[in-house]
Amino acid sequence: MAFDLRDLEAPVLVAPMAGGPSTPELAAAGSDAGGLGFVAAGYLSADAFAERLRAAQSLTSGPIGANLFVPQPSAADPDEIRSYAQTLEPEAKRYGVSLGDPRFDDDDWVAKLDVLAELRPAVASFTFGLPSVEERRRLTAAGITTVGTVTTVAEARAAAEIGVDVLAAQGPSAGGHRGTFDPTAPPATQPLEELLAAIRAAVDLPVVAAGGLMTADDLSRVREAGAVAAQLGTAFLLADEAGSSPVHRAALQDPRFTETVVTRAFSGRYARGLRNRFIDEYDALAPLGYPEVHYLTSPVRKASVGAGDPGATNVWAGTGFRHARTGSVAEIMGALVGDG
Repeated sequence: MAFDLRDLEAPVLVAPMAGGPSTPELAAAGSDAGGLGFVAAGYLSADAFAERLRAAQSLTSGPIGANLFVPQPSAADPDEIRSYAQTLEPEAKRYGVSLGDPRFDDDDWVAKLDVLAELRPAVASFTFGLPSVEERRRLTAAGITTVGTVTTVAEARAAAEIGVDVLAAQGPSAGGHRGTFDPTAPPATQPLEELLAAIRAAVDLPVVAAGGLMTADDLSRVREAGAVAAQLGTAFLLADEAGSSPVHRAALQDPRFTETVVTRAFSGRYARGLRNRFIDEYDALAPLGYPEVHYLTSPVRKASVGAGDPGATNVWAGTGFRHARTGSVAEIMGALVGDG
């Protein structure tokens, strides 16, 4: 393994958060603070991903990670997508936009693997599935440590079989999309500590704990349970270096938002965020179908943010969002590892 996560000065991974929060500055600051920062490739073109990865690498002498979404077969029913589009027409009119084209794509998978092989980040992690054995071998040959995001013991075993170096065990309290391989599977409820114990008993690989972790006590708890490190995303959403929108930042600190829920209303795939008007009105009507629904709702979500309105956009957050703190990544990291 070219880079060993057990060697981190601060056993904290700043989670990849696609769609805006993850910036080169956030990734570099996480690594400069002794942890490991990530560049999120999701939703970017391969060229844009390469640009951000180069930028992050240029901002720090420390290791940088990169995360890719693994394409899955579409679970969309075209009739259900069309029906949902009709249901959402009033939202589009409300914000003065047209709904997006509910298309399917593979998120530029092959080209992004080429970027990894060329730029060679220290770590490459995968969400929603796994690379093939051949693809994993290519990355290993390039000196890249590979991490499989898993949510069940079966997924952990599958990741071990293709030869990844590390597992990231993601519990149900995580914000944003959960890394479940099967996009049609109902949201899992097994607590992170139980998942961590089960995976460690089943697979002989280092395991990173992820999902709902926010505080120094959370970090200590999963480390004592055998995790080599913890991956935190929501804890860094309010960081100075994060690209979180003003709407996202304000909502996380707004007492009117009291809970997170798991919804497929925004993307057609289960994800956790602050409960808002859009979720209340459309969650029960939303079909499965990622990334089709993601593209369908994208113009409405962007317009909602542009209007300063958190009511019709995804405000991804884990269950512990109330513990998110403002400040620099260094300050947040210091509080997590006992230096602040």
